[in-house]
Amino acid sequence: MKRIYFQLIGLSLLLSIPVLSLGQESDPTPTEEQYYRISTVPIPEGINLEVGGVTSLPDGSLAVCVRRGDVWIIENPTLQDGRNAEFKLFASGLHEPLGILYKEGSLYISQRGELTKLTDTNGDRIADKYETVYAWPISGHYHEYSFGPKLAPDGGLFVSGNVAFGDEEWWRGESRVPWRGWITKIYEDGTLEPWATGMRSPAGMGMVDGELFYTDNQGDWVGSGGVWHVKKGVFTGHPAGLTWTGEENSPVQVSTEELYERVGPRKKKVNGRYVKPENVLNEDQPDFLYQVKKDIPELVLPAVWLPHGVLGISNSEIVVIKDENTFGPFQDQLLVGDQGQSKIMRVVLEKVNGEYQGVAFDFIGGFQSGVMRMDWGMGNNLFVGETNRGWGSAGTTNAGLQFVSWTGQTPFEMHTVSAKPDGFEITFTKPVDKKLAEDLDSYSGRSYIYKYHPVYGSPPVNMEDIIFKGVKVAEDGMSVRLVVENMRQYHLHEIYVLGLRSAEAKERLLHPAAYYTLNNIPKGKKLELSSLSTKRAGAGLKKKVEVAKPTKKEVVKPADKKGSQASTSKKVTDSAKKEVAMAEREAPTYAEIEGMLVRNACTACHKQNKRVVGPSFQAISKRKYSNERIVELIYRPEPQNWPEYAVPMAAMPQVPRKDALMIAAWINSLRYQ
Repeated sequence: MKRIYFQLIGLSLLLSIPVLSLGQESDPTPTEEQYYRISTVPIPEGINLEVGGVTSLPDGSLAVCVRRGDVWIIENPTLQDGRNAEFKLFASGLHEPLGILYKEGSLYISQRGELTKLTDTNGDRIADKYETVYAWPISGHYHEYSFGPKLAPDGGLFVSGNVAFGDEEWWRGESRVPWRGWITKIYEDGTLEPWATGMRSPAGMGMVDGELFYTDNQGDWVGSGGVWHVKKGVFTGHPAGLTWTGEENSPVQVSTEELYERVGPRKKKVNGRYVKPENVLNEDQPDFLYQVKKDIPELVLPAVWLPHGVLGISNSEIVVIKDENTFGPFQDQLLVGDQGQSKIMRVVLEKVNGEYQGVAFDFIGGFQSGVMRMDWGMGNNLFVGETNRGWGSAGTTNAGLQFVSWTGQTPFEMHTVSAKPDGFEITFTKPVDKKLAEDLDSYSGRSYIYKYHPVYGSPPVNMEDIIFKGVKVAEDGMSVRLVVENMRQYHLHEIYVLGLRSAEAKERLLHPAAYYTLNNIPKGKKLELSSLSTKRAGAGLKKKVEVAKPTKKEVVKPADKKGSQASTSKKVTDSAKKEVAMAEREAPTYAEIEGMLVRNACTACHKQNKRVVGPSFQAISKRKYSNERIVELIYRPEPQNWPEYAVPMAAMPQVPRKDALMIAAWINSLRYQ
């Protein structure tokens, strides 16, 4: 998992496209709390519940392993009849367990150095039999976490292992002992079967229809987090585990030398010391995964990219929504946790040309700590095990256990997005307003790709606006077909439907952004252009609001030790207040700024009146920074200004100055509301 220095993106990748002014500020604004209720399990004093794994037991109780080495059985975890949960210590003395599984009366735990089987032989809720199923070597490096297990259809247990990092090259992932950077399959008879390599920090695995998927986190060689489909013998991109492909039982045949011949490791010394490789700006010919795959067929692309800072920063557990009684219309779709942003995303897969790809959406945020593990419990509740020690996360606590309950109300959401030969089809949970849905100005989007290089992460590159040629709305209003002029294979396509409303209640979409990974474009018949709506009625579009340039009196001065602008430390005179108030009248309204905030992931880390990953916009406005000062902090954040937030914001030099001023003006207008 990522340590505390991993960065969040609060404001990113601004495009010069019109800002949707929905013109309907009285429209119902939905919140996640209306549909999904988060409850907290009270933890008895003296128990530090840094959850590394959580699994439901047949009797309705819960088994939880914690990073400090204990395993707890929790009875009545959903607090039925107003009674508190009851905690019983089942086992102790384990080495940072980060996964737990119930199988045939025993609990299987992934420790740092072994897969352990714990059994209660006399029914007293205490493990009296500890068995090593398989032990693997460890070098002692702090980053050698082990995750899992997940049960395969044949009874084998999948376990994944983190890489270590270099001594001098502290940024470079290494596999110092077998089988680090691998997913392995372990059997009850104590045998290990190497399965696949290319993993960097594979914190989350999941079985979907009997097939294995895992999540990885942004880092060296990994441009952004994502979800990978893992068949035996594949290579998913990080080279550390290739150290062991020469072993007799390795199913992967790619060598380190073969990869480095295609994509260099960028090892460079200056004054006798290695220098960390950095992203090359305006690179003429960067390497991309799909290009390297042509030379190394074992390399597999992620089925779904999860854009860094938008859909998490430290992706974790994968679970399947089990039935319609859990989260309503989303049965069989996937949920992916995120430890850094303390939230859960929703993912829908489809097979195109025999390979998995699909779409990701935001789903539920606001958990009290980093979402590490999830499992379904009795009463259709989703249990969420949380931790952040050493890794950093949003939220108000360092650890804990919560559960999510569906309220029974169905939100207005995009149910899924699927690829078509000439564009995309979006289905909804409720019928859409056809007039708005037939207006091309209701839709916007962009596509881009990530670099494949030994640098830590990648900026989105090859950015291009999506050109929508036409739209066809289904007769029942439950879906739309969007015909796209510039679909780009291998690129991530962000689609925004900010102009849509539900047909009956005129609701806004709960989450109006979709992120589709287009590894393959389907074959088949394309829609006739004559059948499409091509009108652009505006959907309430207004011209982009121009923000007045700062007056001569608006001077940017250095920040003081507390991070407040020095010029704001003096009392503002009445005349100055009037001048500021007049200036704020030029600021955009929320309706005018909403599209920009959503499109550029600002709302992934900031809300108007609520602390999430970062401070609320309202809290920022109370710092009384000038517009110019906010722009300065967008370009060069000062983490010391907000020491109570675990993860600092990344610098955003790519935001155009004019647009950054527009955002700043809106933030400052909140001071007067």
